[in-house]
Amino acid sequence: MNFRPLHDRVVVRRLKAEEKTAGGIIIPDTAAEKPMEGEIIAAGPGARNEQGQLVALDVKAGDRVLFGKWSGTEVKIDGEELLIMKESDIMGIIEGGAAKKKAA
Repeated sequence: MNFRPLHDRVVVRRLKAEEKTAGGIIIPDTAAEKPMEGEIIAAGPGARNEQGQLVALDVKAGDRVLFGKWSGTEVKIDGEELLIMKESDIMGIIEGGAAKKKAA
């Protein structure tokens, strides 16, 4: 991917949603909600504070994160559907390493 986000923006790949409920009912794609969990693909250098100093982001490529349901802008880069959002739209980092689920 030849895309570098600017300032405090990040590129996120949504993680694939579960296709079954806890009871074993299969959820069709049309009824499933979009997951609010993703993996950071790329991150910008950071935002500038009032003194003009660069403040680095708390997230980095490879981090698994939770974000708001309506966060970000959906874009297609190299045929892959991704989200571009500000770091402030991210609610938190899921600890435990890189994403375990396959991307959608």
